[in-house]
Amino acid sequence: MKRILLVEDDREIAKNLTLLLQSEDFAVVCAPTQKKAFEVLEKDRDFDLALVDISLPDGNGFTVCTEIKDTKKIPVIFLTASGEEASVVAGLNMGAEDYIIKPFRPRELTARIRAALRKSGRTASVFERGGLAVDTAGGVVKKNGREISLSALEYRLLLIFVNNPNGVITRERLLDEIWDAAGEFVNDNTLTVYIKRLREKIEDDPSDPELIITVRGMGYRLGGKR
Repeated sequence: MKRILLVEDDREIAKNLTLLLQSEDFAVVCAPTQKKAFEVLEKDRDFDLALVDISLPDGNGFTVCTEIKDTKKIPVIFLTASGEEASVVAGLNMGAEDYIIKPFRPRELTARIRAALRKSGRTASVFERGGLAVDTAGGVVKKNGREISLSALEYRLLLIFVNNPNGVITRERLLDEIWDAAGEFVNDNTLTVYIKRLREKIEDDPSDPELIITVRGMGYRLGGKR
């Protein structure tokens, strides 16, 4: 389980972010101030990524980022309520991997976290489940050692399952994310077609799927042995 240091002084935001990240199989340690963040970093060296609010009651997130980069060498993503270019540039120049402006969409944040972890080498770039291997760095998908060809939307659909391997994914969420990726309207019938096509390519028996499993009345979940 990947561990995240969350430096955020707003209790409600910190609470909601913690619940979100825990639901995505991350462990979270919260620090509401710059001082507390330094104390946590001194005692606990086993973090994989830090989410740092730029505005803190006793300082700013830039100082925290500098400490993290000097001692931990882990990815940092800034959380900021300001879209000002100066703040963004300053954060990136200090070595932060990314920034996200509040308010943000939860799925966008978790996607950026996973991208930063992959880029830093702190998460495997090859996901394997039930004979399926997805190399997210190279964009290569194999089934039982044989490379298979997917369309852009089929690959995007598969990545949603790969990035959310332990929970049920609703049809509404799939529609939302595929629509974003396609840049065009994707309706419920189209989603059914893409699920069918993807199953035909990655399942041993598409009529009895073991990888993309239907959860009636809810959506789908990823199956298969790890």
